[in-house]
Amino acid sequence: MLADRASGILLHPTSLPGAFGAGDFGTDAYKFVDWLASTGQTYWQVLPLGEIGPGNSPYMSGSAFAGNILLIDLAELASHGWLIDEDLVPDPEFCAGRVDFARLHPFRMKRLRRAAECFFTRQPDKMRREYGEFCAAESEWLEDYALFMTISERENWREWNHWPKDLAHRDPQALYRFGKICTGETGFWKFCQWCFARQWSKLKHYANERGVRIIGDLPIFVAYQSADVWSHQELFELDEHGCPSVIAGVPPDYFSETGQLWGNPLYRWDAHKETGYAWWIARLRKALQQTDLVRVDHFRGFVAYWEIPADAPNAIIGKWEPGPGEKLFEAFEQAFPHLPIIAEDLGLITPDVLELRDKFKLPGMRVLQFAFGNGITNHFLPHHYVTNTIAYTGTHDNDTSIGWWDSVPDHERAFARQYLGIDGGVEAINWVMMRALSKSVANIVIFPMQDVLGLSSEHRMNFPGHPTGNWEWRFSWDMIKPEHTLALAEMTAEYGRSGESALK
Repeated sequence: MLADRASGILLHPTSLPGAFGAGDFGTDAYKFVDWLASTGQTYWQVLPLGEIGPGNSPYMSGSAFAGNILLIDLAELASHGWLIDEDLVPDPEFCAGRVDFARLHPFRMKRLRRAAECFFTRQPDKMRREYGEFCAAESEWLEDYALFMTISERENWREWNHWPKDLAHRDPQALYRFGKICTGETGFWKFCQWCFARQWSKLKHYANERGVRIIGDLPIFVAYQSADVWSHQELFELDEHGCPSVIAGVPPDYFSETGQLWGNPLYRWDAHKETGYAWWIARLRKALQQTDLVRVDHFRGFVAYWEIPADAPNAIIGKWEPGPGEKLFEAFEQAFPHLPIIAEDLGLITPDVLELRDKFKLPGMRVLQFAFGNGITNHFLPHHYVTNTIAYTGTHDNDTSIGWWDSVPDHERAFARQYLGIDGGVEAINWVMMRALSKSVANIVIFPMQDVLGLSSEHRMNFPGHPTGNWEWRFSWDMIKPEHTLALAEMTAEYGRSGESALK
């Protein structure tokens, strides 16, 4: 349960400024933490920190445990002598306002490989010991991850069910032989994960020391082409060839008339139950090493999930199947007594979803952009909020508040004007909405960085259902005007949201 009033900012690290094509864990991340603290913010909410997948999505990671190595600060690697000055010359084609993933990936991977080669040939004793301790501590997932990435690269990134059968089906002798002849490659992937963990841990510690806590994001599903599905095939709905028999998505909704066809394999929940949900507990434990509390994406899928035939062209054809329900969360509660989880209870929510959320006293989410379509009874309107709630103007899946206002239907705009008391005043709609949330009873309010900066639709982070052009937005420091900082700090103080918050 949430305690104390607080506020924060939603911004993925890739959206930070930085010289090397995308934001990372470098100096700009520390500067952002300082800015958050200067405005009285208690939370920095990020998207999943795992490796990106198809469409550059952080929600389709190749591992539920590994970090996104494209976030590694190259300058920090150079400080250890693993890179040289020439490695830190940016590509002149990098754009300050967008992430060009096609250009970013080879640039960073080339330098990560150089750093790893230098580390393994000239590693000092202290760093060698730290690396070895990390590999030992994380071996439960790291060994399979490193093998998976190495085989994937050798197989030209073909899906794992197209690999040689002995590797696809994890014959122990075949895996042992492969690992012995590829120690250099598996070592590279382990080195990158060590660098990610070192740098993120240092950044998180810096934030926590300044009263800023990290809200992470845990996708409910994992990608088919992932170390997790390959190494735990018995836990997923796969056929005899290792192919998904059914896949995940959601039926037609606010974002899409044909639903959303996510394509992730679904879980064999009976198999998870037999293990005492060991994989899930390990996954949540890893997430809570990286963050202070975790937003669990698509919470309703734990009550019932939309099962779609693997060959379906869209998400219209499907059926609801029961999820693990309270059994999973009882296992969580035994492992994590305070259960620092935020339930992403958006979408088609039924009473049993709310019952599960409330039984375990999990805070839910309210999104103000959803509030003005169904009259005064709409539960997204602030007068319906309860204290154990996290309220947003919009999430990463929404338009910016200004973009939403420019495109919202006339009847919603008219109701919003009436409800929010907009009578032709000079305050921009993004600040009107942020203020409405700030003075609500919700104990935590979160604002996308785009709303603080007053940005239009071209700056939105994700458009669900659109396969390309997402996850690319970045801000630059010159976008933050003194009036933005002052207004946010004053509003935060005025509504009693300055300072640290806690989960109890």
